[in-house]
Amino acid sequence: MYRIGELAKNYGLKTDTLRFYDKHGLLKPSSRSEAGYRMYTEGDAECLGFILRAKAIGFSLTDIGELLSIELDKSSWACSDVKEVVDLKLNDIEAKIKELTHFQVSLKKLSDACCGGQFSAENCSILDALESSSETIECQPETDHCHPSTPIDTHQCKE
Repeated sequence: MYRIGELAKNYGLKTDTLRFYDKHGLLKPSSRSEAGYRMYTEGDAECLGFILRAKAIGFSLTDIGELLSIELDKSSWACSDVKEVVDLKLNDIEAKIKELTHFQVSLKKLSDACCGGQFSAENCSILDALESSSETIECQPETDHCHPSTPIDTHQCKE
């Protein structure tokens, strides 16, 4: 049996993390000591390892709760149920990567459109582009104030 502090220390966590997992129903202590300390078994420690590994690869607490419910009652679930959870997370991550790539390209274009000099920001190409009401930002041809003509698509990536 582990007291909360011992289990947390074994995994390099703070006791607040274990309390948080308890509050969210992911890791309940097996018992409490006479002094009221949360007590965890070796099985609880293995469950904590499961939670941390799942968290490390991007699963949310909701996802982890679902995976734990499957883990605790494997005979009632099919492998396809587990794969579905993973595939949904994978789709989410791929969409986020696509969105972040769009942000990266747009920000790079904005950055490249500006000389970054000590000129007044009154003619800043970045601010001009962001003030534009068009859906595609068109930077002006280069002038003394660094306005290149690179279009910047402000729409979110859509399939």
